[in-house]
Amino acid sequence: MKKWQCSVCGYIHEGPEPPENCPVCGADKSKFVELLEDAPAVPSEAAPKKWQCSVCGYIHEGPEPPENCPVCGADKRKFVELVEEAPAPDLRDDQPAAAQAGRDASSQGLYDRVTDLMVKNHAHPISVHIPNGLLPVSIGFVLLAAFFTWPTLGQAAFYNLAVVAVAMPLVIFTGYLHWQKRLGGNLTKIIIYKMISAGIVTVTCTIAVVWALIEPDIISGQGGVSVAFILLCLIMLAAAAIAGYFGGKLVFNK
Repeated sequence: MKKWQCSVCGYIHEGPEPPENCPVCGADKSKFVELLEDAPAVPSEAAPKKWQCSVCGYIHEGPEPPENCPVCGADKRKFVELVEEAPAPDLRDDQPAAAQAGRDASSQGLYDRVTDLMVKNHAHPISVHIPNGLLPVSIGFVLLAAFFTWPTLGQAAFYNLAVVAVAMPLVIFTGYLHWQKRLGGNLTKIIIYKMISAGIVTVTCTIAVVWALIEPDIISGQGGVSVAFILLCLIMLAAAAIAGYFGGKLVFNK
């Protein structure tokens, strides 16, 4: 039995003659070519091209790259076509961008060498786990202390928030390095959202710590429930969650 392949969509028909029209894409019989035995299938004209976002590594299939990356928001100019049969380049390689560019490490200054090592060894995801881990617990302690007059938990909440406030400059700095050296400094929507969220966490956490230093009863629960302080803490927690959400989109491409 002869085999015929539609050169438009790749559909394969078996029979003495090709069909009058392709049942898949509707192309007429002139678009069919006979497949000889042991011969490779004819490449389809409609086979989608593959494009990779050079910012986050997302891969898009289609005749053209998307106007904007659905993961990180980079525009179509940041996409590169992936050649068929060639493995997709790891545009988010563990090596910093400086190393990818082939710079001699010995010629780098101390700052560049240290920051390249920080990016290579994932200093940002490591440091960001400090506020991500402590903030939910801290806010939980604040709520328990406020509503049940539990000074011990209020004191624990204060120390946790103080650690978060101290850690946030490191989180922001390592995030900046990751953005510059790993993501090429592209100011996409996701990066903007992460920057704004990190700024809100830093400001609200600093305000909460200073407020608690000035008025210790505000966090111990002995001064009654402060709606304003609790609202400040909830804004802080929401901003951290938003930053984590968009960070996840960059990491997991979803």
